[in-house]
This record gives sequence, C-alpha cells and structure tokens, in this order.
Amino acid sequence: MIIPVILAGGTGSRLWPLSRQLNPKQFVDIATHEGDLTLFQATLSRLQGLADLASPIVICNEEHRFLVAEQLRQLAEHEVPGAAQASLLLEPAGRNTAPALTLAALLAQQQAGPDDVMLVLPADHLIADVAAFHECVLIGQVQAAAGSLVTFGITPSYPETGYGYIQAGAALAASNDRACQVARFVEKPDIATARGYLEAGDYFWNSGMFMMTATTWLQEAGKFAPAITEACTRAFETLTRDGDFIRIDEKRFSESPSDSIDYAVMEKTPLAAVVPMKAGWSDLGAWNALWETSTSRDEQNNVRSGDVYLQQVSNSYVHAGSRFVAAVGMDHAVIVETADAVLVANKDQVQDVKGIVQWLTQQQRSEAVSHTLVYRPWGSYECLSSGPGFQVKRIRVRPGAALSLQMHQHRAEHWVVISGSATVTCDERKFVMQANESTFIPLGSKHRLQNEGTDWVELIEVQTGSYLGEDDIVRFDDVYGRS
Repeated sequence: MIIPVILAGGTGSRLWPLSRQLNPKQFVDIATHEGDLTLFQATLSRLQGLADLASPIVICNEEHRFLVAEQLRQLAEHEVPGAAQASLLLEPAGRNTAPALTLAALLAQQQAGPDDVMLVLPADHLIADVAAFHECVLIGQVQAAAGSLVTFGITPSYPETGYGYIQAGAALAASNDRACQVARFVEKPDIATARGYLEAGDYFWNSGMFMMTATTWLQEAGKFAPAITEACTRAFETLTRDGDFIRIDEKRFSESPSDSIDYAVMEKTPLAAVVPMKAGWSDLGAWNALWETSTSRDEQNNVRSGDVYLQQVSNSYVHAGSRFVAAVGMDHAVIVETADAVLVANKDQVQDVKGIVQWLTQQQRSEAVSHTLVYRPWGSYECLSSGPGFQVKRIRVRPGAALSLQMHQHRAEHWVVISGSATVTCDERKFVMQANESTFIPLGSKHRLQNEGTDWVELIEVQTGSYLGEDDIVRFDDVYGRS
C-alpha cells in the first residue's frame, strides 16, 4: 500500500498578498491546471489512479484545521478516494518537516502494515504531467519497499539558483537506471555553478518529495536526529482524537529541534536514493513561477487573472481579485490585487516579497495574517467596512451549521438577513428570521446564529462598540470544540 503523507504547513509568504498566515498558498486556488481546486486539493486529487492507495495522513497547523477539514469535505463530495477517511494530524507548534514526518511515520506504523510505503508530498506544489508523476511514484515505491529513503529529483530545464540540487550516483539494482544512489546534496548555487550542473546532466532540482517505509524513516531518524525522534515519540504517546482531529502534547512536541527532512536525515544517511522526474513540476515559490507555469498567455506574453485591462504591457503577471485592474506601459511586472492590498513588483525581484510580510508582521498589521474574507468551520465572514466604533461584515453560514453560543463584552450587533432562513438565539428567545428581516443583539447578550435549512444563510452584521476585535468572544457552547 502507498500511504500519502501531505505536509500542509507553511505560510507561503512570497505569494503575498494572496497567501496569508491564516490562508496560505496551499489552500488557495492559484494555478493547479486541475480544475477549480486549491493546491492542497490538487495534491490529493492527482493521486487518483494509483493502485493500492491507503487513506492519507494530512499534517497541518492547529490554526488551519477547519480550513483543511472543509477542503477535504469538498473533495469527498466529488468522490476523491480517501478524502473522507483522511487522518488530520495537528502540529501544536511549527518545527519544520523532519518532526512532521516523524509524527506521520509513528501514526503510519500504528495503523498500517510494516511494508506499506509513505509517499511524502508538500501540499503547495504544481505537477502538470500526472501520468509521468505516477510512473515515478511506482519506481520510488519499489525502491522504498527495498529499504531506500527515496527522493524525487526534478530534471532541470534551466540554471535555477533558487533550488538546492541533488547529484545522482550509481544506478540502483533492477531500477533500469531510473533510480540512483544519491552522490550528494548541494545548496542553492550561484548562476555559474547552476550552469555547470545543467551541463553535467547528473544534477537534479531537490523537489522535497519523498518515499520510504515508516520503519526505515524512524530507524534512520533515530540514528541521525535522535532528539527529534525522542521528542516526537514522547509527544505521540499523548495522542488523543478530537472529532476529526488527532492531537499531541504541545509541550513535549515543542522540545523537538526544528529541522528539515534533508538536513536532519537525507544528507547523512547511506540509504538515500533519487528518482529523476520530468513532470512539469513547480513549487510555486514566488509570483514569477505563476507566470512561468501558466498555459495561457496573451500575444504580449502576459498572464491575466480576473477583470484586467492591459495597454502596452508585456511579459507580466496581473491578478485582479476583487476589482478592475488596468496597467499601462509596463514590462516584466507583477501586479496582484486583493480586497485590502495591492502588490506591484519587478518580476525579477519577487523573492523579496517575503520582506514585505516581515515588515507587516513587525508593524502588527492584519494584512500579514488574514484577508478581509475569513473562513470558519461554519462558513465565512467578510469585512466590508470599518471605522471608529463600527464594523460591517457579510456573514455566510452553510446548511446545517451553527456558530457558537457566545457573548461580547464590548460590542452590540445588528443583523439583517439577505437570503436563507436564520435561526437566532438571543438570551431566552429563539426565533427564525427570513430575508429582509432584522434583529438587534445587545451588548452582553448570549446569542447564537444557526442555519437549520438546506440553503446557505447570508446576512449583514453591523457591529458597534468600544472594541471590535475577534478576541472579544466568550463561548459557552460550540460544536467545533472551541468553547
């Protein structure tokens, strides 16, 4: 069996302003080439067609758990195999990929056979040629079952300086030269060195995708990263299940060193093997990658998304997320518009976007953390307007969902239903509101909004008060375990 292990952490800061801390690039519909899917959903969807596929293990941050659960639910509705049975393992703290994989290996060892092979995939990659990807996975499965720690090396098409490289060594037995020992891992090179790697022909981009058995990984991690293995094992001993989620002890897990799979184990183990892959791969690490991987460009070599008009613009990427965007007289530009932020950059300098996010974080600005549209387990809310003492939101509640029974200490709320049938609890009263009806929720009142119907409920909420932050919530009862 192949056990997909999806590493769904990370913030994708170089794809700001579309990617934010609470809604990073892997959960955004950016450019999957696989229909109306997010990168995370496309990662799972492209596994369809592989034989003997076990239910996936998804590792994500605590703050993304409801986003992951909702996107898995959408995949299950479209009958993507394994989506409904996925194990959602929550990281209580960020510790890079080696501890995450160690947790996954412990879980896989607990619920799978000793010969089952883990297919470890970051959730934010693009793969255009799924058939070629499947072919390489099957080759990797054979080598991993034989005891190798397999990584996939991307056949380079140009001298890229933004990736680490893997040098292939001798071919492995019975691999038909499709799998080789790893001669060495090398860091991101300068341009002259990258050109040399391209000419040599035995260097490959390091993709960050792997295959191995849980037993082999834990064995090698125990040798080369014992502190990680020990901390993860101790944390895993506290495993509990909370609805759809698997939790471990935060204090024990936080004692693990933070390290990547490559640094912790792959660069040290003699069992490392590489399978070359040529499948239209990209890690979508920055905005120029969206331009490079696009299959639809206009006559001036521009990639457009949304309501865009360009005049005398060439070789550029322009994304309009919420309004009309026009540009005149530009070349090699990136323009990305969202409801609350606009990025304008030279396409050759988009790696520096990360610095903008660092500045926003230092200034404690919300643009680094979330969009005006925020997803919740019950639906979503969008901030339409705000000012001193007031805030206006558009709230959508999916059928069968309910917000927590709560109160606010610093604000009152006015609700106007736009569509659907909303069930409202306000202190001792419980009543139903239809479209064009409204109600007032006084400061300090216990209240709840529910959707007991079969259609989405949409309403406008006007908040008034001395403090309007999202942390002004006292929860008394919550079906999502947040009370």
